[in-house]
Amino acid sequence: MKFKAVFFDRDGTLTCNNPVKTAWRDETVSNWSGKPFELPYEKMMNLFIQASEGRQPWYKTIDDEREFMKRYYRYMLIGEGVEEYLDNRAEFLFSNIWCNGDKILYPETVEVLEYFKSRGYRMGVISDTSPSLEYTLHQLGIAEYFTSFTASSLVGAEKPSPIIYNAALNAQNVKATESLYVDDYKPEADGARDLGFTAFLLDRSGQDKGEWTIHNLKEMIYFAESL
Repeated sequence: MKFKAVFFDRDGTLTCNNPVKTAWRDETVSNWSGKPFELPYEKMMNLFIQASEGRQPWYKTIDDEREFMKRYYRYMLIGEGVEEYLDNRAEFLFSNIWCNGDKILYPETVEVLEYFKSRGYRMGVISDTSPSLEYTLHQLGIAEYFTSFTASSLVGAEKPSPIIYNAALNAQNVKATESLYVDDYKPEADGARDLGFTAFLLDRSGQDKGEWTIHNLKEMIYFAESL
């Protein structure tokens, strides 16, 4: 077998945000603030910066992350003009959202993981995320498929830095040329390919027609079958 390992991004590749939880959060915050609530990307990143309170890195352990996320929700409520019961309400949001059904699997995720596991591939996740990477996948019932969880917050580098990809390779004791990779963000797929991975961009919209673009995760199976 030419390839020994397959690595996956998490968000947008294996998992996505749970729209039910997102709608519940927005409605809850709106009820408390008395005005519509939305959380675009820029606003979310500003909340992360506020919640860091000048700390770098933002968190290094799951316990750090838990406290960080409670601050994150507190700053969210302050930004929406909520003044009463801030700590209790931030705790309520945290306990109902963080690692509690806030992510769901894409329909084909388990089938693809089963395919590669049953054929003896070493499997890992490489994600620009927090120490709870492995924990979130346990919550979703798929952590057992993986033997490495490479999170940017623990490695100290984000994709497409070679540092994070090399950390994942070292964890599995494989070379980039022996590894498949799939990511829904083009610079990160390209970064892996530049290091020697056979890397795919997952574009579920179907708009990207690039040579190394796939539109459903199951196309990873079709590629492996063609070898």
